[in-house]
Formats: sequence, C-alpha cells, structure tokens
Amino acid sequence: MKPISHVAGRAIPFGRKNVDTDVIIPAHWLKTITREGLGKGAFEAVKKEEGNVFENPEFSGAPILIAGDNFGCGSSREHAAWALLDMGITSVIAPSFSDIFSGNAFKNGILTVALPQEAIDRLMEVAQTDPIDIDLETQTVTTRFQDRYSFEIDPFRKHCLLGGLDEVGLTMAQGDAIAAHEAKARDALPFLAKTPATT
Repeated sequence: MKPISHVAGRAIPFGRKNVDTDVIIPAHWLKTITREGLGKGAFEAVKKEEGNVFENPEFSGAPILIAGDNFGCGSSREHAAWALLDMGITSVIAPSFSDIFSGNAFKNGILTVALPQEAIDRLMEVAQTDPIDIDLETQTVTTRFQDRYSFEIDPFRKHCLLGGLDEVGLTMAQGDAIAAHEAKARDALPFLAKTPATT
C-alpha cells in the first residue's frame, strides 16, 4: 500500500451519522473479484438523492471525506474500504468509527481521524469552500483559517501508514529475522531438515 504522511485538498462535507457499509458499497457490488471500479458503486443510494454532495463537481477527486458519528457500522465487508480508495478517498474524518471498518481502512491504507463533533462541524463549514490539511507525522488537522485539531492514533498503525506497510510488507520487513530463525531451527533440529517431504 502507498505510504501516507500528509493528506491535503478538498474534503467532501458528507456529515451523515450511522452510515453503514451497505450505504458505502451496496451488496450487489460485492460479486466482483477485483477492487477496481468499486468507486462507481460507492454511496450509490445517496447519489440518487437530489443535490447530494457526491455529485457536486466541486468535490470531484477530493481525498478526504468528512462523516458523522459511527461511520462504517454494520457488516464487516472490506469492500467498503476498497470502494473509498477507488473513489480517491485516502482519509476519513468523523467523531467515531466502527472498529471493524477502522481496521479494514487501516489495512488498506486509509487514515481514519476521530475528532470531537465541534471540530467536525467547523471542518464541514470550511470544506464548503476551502481545502483541509491532515499531517500524520504531527497528528494534526489544520485549515488556512488557523484552525488546528490534534488527533490520536495507535503508534503501530501510524508506523505502518507512514511506511506503507500492510501485512505482507510487515512480514517482508522481517525477512532477515525470519531467515535467522529458520537457520537456528535447522541447527537445533537437523533431523527435521533431512526428513523427506511426504505427499
């Protein structure tokens, strides 16, 4: 996955509370075997609403989504994170997230930022006309109007996101340690190394 240290640009001022994963990506889109194209199905029902923010060309390509409380609740489908990525979202700001969604987002390189409702309200206002800046290194969200909000993030998740390390990447980074362990095991139990493979 791609490293994330800084996300800046327009933010989609969605703001809706209790958005479940079926709203993010409806079930009939789950038949695909690839992640590509899921962005077209993201928020499909919402996009049918008159004047919805997702159809506003002003927010086309925005890398940030501002949502309401309990974002990503419902079923545990990882497709929700895939759909957000495919539509260009690399960070979601909300007061709170479903634990499962937050985990899926992290594993796919999406930064979830939890801020108090007061900060969300202000960012929703700013997002109508101006960009927002998220700095993972300093764990801050800022605007050109001198707004500054600090957020918490698990140190391990921060390390992985900054380094672009998914589960495969983390394993590969331990290649030398794994090789050393295997060598030590062969020395300690040489008979295992000489045992012919069975079919």
